[in-house]
Amino acid sequence: MRAPNSVDFWRGFALVTIFVNHVPGIFIERYTFREYSLSDSAELFVFLAGVSLRYVINSLSSEPLSALLYRLAGRALTIYFAQIVITAFAIAIIAGAAKALDQPYILQWHNAAAAFEDPIDAHIGLVLLRYQLGYFNILPLYVVLMAMGPTIGVFDRLAPKLLLPLSFALYLYTVATGLNLPTWPVEGTWFFSPFAWQFIFILGFVLSGPKGFSSWSPRTKKVLFWLAGLQTLIGLTIALADFTPDPAVLPSPKLFFVFDKTYLSPARVIHALALACFFMGAFKYIDRWLPLLTEYMALLGRNSLNVFCAGSVLSLCGQVARYRFNGRLEIDLLVLLVGLTGLGAVAWLSEWRKRLAVARARQLASA
Repeated sequence: MRAPNSVDFWRGFALVTIFVNHVPGIFIERYTFREYSLSDSAELFVFLAGVSLRYVINSLSSEPLSALLYRLAGRALTIYFAQIVITAFAIAIIAGAAKALDQPYILQWHNAAAAFEDPIDAHIGLVLLRYQLGYFNILPLYVVLMAMGPTIGVFDRLAPKLLLPLSFALYLYTVATGLNLPTWPVEGTWFFSPFAWQFIFILGFVLSGPKGFSSWSPRTKKVLFWLAGLQTLIGLTIALADFTPDPAVLPSPKLFFVFDKTYLSPARVIHALALACFFMGAFKYIDRWLPLLTEYMALLGRNSLNVFCAGSVLSLCGQVARYRFNGRLEIDLLVLLVGLTGLGAVAWLSEWRKRLAVARARQLASA
């Protein structure tokens, strides 16, 4: 097991925050950082996913391009199948809760009604990722971003200087036009426009590259850390003031000036980058004073896909529990305890499985 690092720690932090925020009304939700900033754990998670992609591509730098493309395509397929599985669990949990509590209204939770009222089209839509349940719509974005992985890998090897400008151009076009993917059979669009969110994913990838953050001087990093802290305070002030720009008085395209999450408006990008910079700089202090916390969070971060899937299912179970017991404080505490324990258990089992596979491989190699 490798020592905790800032990327694993903050990815684990994002996973815990996503779990909490996906249990609306739980008492600790009011203390999560989305209540005090212009961005939230989704931006942090996607940014760090880009950083992780950089690590994967770097680890395969000596391999042929075909091997790199095979590995990245396989990862995208793994995430796709994970989305299908957890969505099936979510539909079953919602149906089971409605039946057990004799509350048919629960069947309408989180955009799930179509799965019961129009199951043929709904299941086709689920497989095509065009039908998404509320709180289960981050992985479809992740699937699209990782499906871009082979293309990113090709650009990184053949034309690395073009990657960020092309990503930025697509981002600007998306924010200017509202480009998004449609949903079906429920009419609408994706909650996270992948054409916009690819930008922060690519930023994570580029900034963790050989000419990114690690290559900057200690003086530059220190200045950026304090500037990021200042920007974080500005975001805190805006969030606490509950300030929201009035679209009626804004020039067009309005998405450039609001704090829109679907299209990742520029204010959210800037604030998310500032938070990421500030968080990375703060890790060494957290690791020094709270080593057990860093061990736990890093354990989650190293096994992010399995933990995310478990967290999605556990958060929905927590929603059902809060509904059944009217959101009592002791139920909130139980949901939090079970959730954090469950996330840790899934991460530990995932790590144990990896160690077992390595040990078996060594035995075969020495036989």
